[in-house]
Amino acid sequence: MKKEIMPSILLSLSCLVLFCVIYPGIIWAVAQLAPGKGEGFTVTANGKKYYRNIGQKFTDDKYFWSRPSAVDYNAAGSGGSNKGPANPEFLKQVQDRVDTFMKHNPEANKALLPVDLVTASGSGLDPDLSVAGAMIQVARIARTRHLDATQINALIGKNTVHPLAGILGPEKVNVLTLNLALDHEMHP
Repeated sequence: MKKEIMPSILLSLSCLVLFCVIYPGIIWAVAQLAPGKGEGFTVTANGKKYYRNIGQKFTDDKYFWSRPSAVDYNAAGSGGSNKGPANPEFLKQVQDRVDTFMKHNPEANKALLPVDLVTASGSGLDPDLSVAGAMIQVARIARTRHLDATQINALIGKNTVHPLAGILGPEKVNVLTLNLALDHEMHP
């Protein structure tokens, strides 16, 4: 029995040093080489700092709305709702989101409403929206900002991120970047 105790203690101490000191140190060092030095992608606008890779809440009609969040866009509590597609509470929540969207976007075709505008992502912090999710909001934003829809469509095109190598991932738009561009290039 005494022969097994000392190797067990040494293995425990080795794992403690490896996984609590050396591994985090390596990850920290690699993060220092990344853009933002491991702090995420930040954007500063109007004296305020935003994280481009974390979903933001936009509810004003003059902005593109983000994908809904199950955690109210709180990055400290990332997570989904864990409710299945047949859950009555989930279905009511989605229907409420559809009704709210249609109230603010009466010109939109309800049948063409992209699912990412009424359902939360797995993390609840998705910063991106499908191009269709952005396009269906153009009429509302054009009406609210007194702009031509073609100007806003061009802004969406300019801010669209295309799939890697043309095949990996969907086309998407970062909602924060798009809304900041709206304010910067097309004043309210």
